[in-house]
Amino acid sequence: MRSRPLPAGTLAAAVATAVLITGCSSGDDWSRPHPKPTAVGTLGPGFFDPAAPPAPEATITPRPGSWDGVRPSKGYRVVLLTAGEDPQTRTLVNAVTQWAEDEQASLKTIKATEPDQFIPQISKALDLAPDLIISAGNDLVDPMALVTPHHLDQQFLVVGAELAEPTANVTAADWTGASFRGEGLGMSSTYDPTTFTPERADRAVRAGVAAVLNRLTGIVIWLD
Repeated sequence: MRSRPLPAGTLAAAVATAVLITGCSSGDDWSRPHPKPTAVGTLGPGFFDPAAPPAPEATITPRPGSWDGVRPSKGYRVVLLTAGEDPQTRTLVNAVTQWAEDEQASLKTIKATEPDQFIPQISKALDLAPDLIISAGNDLVDPMALVTPHHLDQQFLVVGAELAEPTANVTAADWTGASFRGEGLGMSSTYDPTTFTPERADRAVRAGVAAVLNRLTGIVIWLD
């Protein structure tokens, strides 16, 4: 599918806003094309029902550990897009960073520090043309909902939250206590910051990436 252009005001803001980009986990400077990534390994029984694949916007509850056998192929390029200094967001960021190190993925991090940077930072992530953009932080949910429908050829993974009406290129890994879906819906009554543990964040990242690598996208992966 072809991407639809963002509104002119959004593009202008993207040009005007400075971006913090850091890289780690690989010597790849992303200056050259690389082979299309693939899933190394296979999903275990219970990740989803092959006889009834999940429909768009569906929620699946994979069997714990059914994603453990899947990792990305060498050179997988990921942008971590993050906003917020709260402990929950820091836990998610640490989980993504550790996953990238473990799997030798090529990771670049873009951090938004002010609300007027959110959409420009997403645009910067898109400009890098990664294999996957991972979003961490509730502040990014509404901006992601605005931008992602215009870039259907780019895969996104939201960890610790979800979009209210995701398009087929947006996958979420969520759990009870982390089900923020945007300001228009308000904070869920079940939101619980104490559920953002390193172990649960790690599962969200690994299960979410495994789903994207297997083209199970546009869905919510529920990890309770």
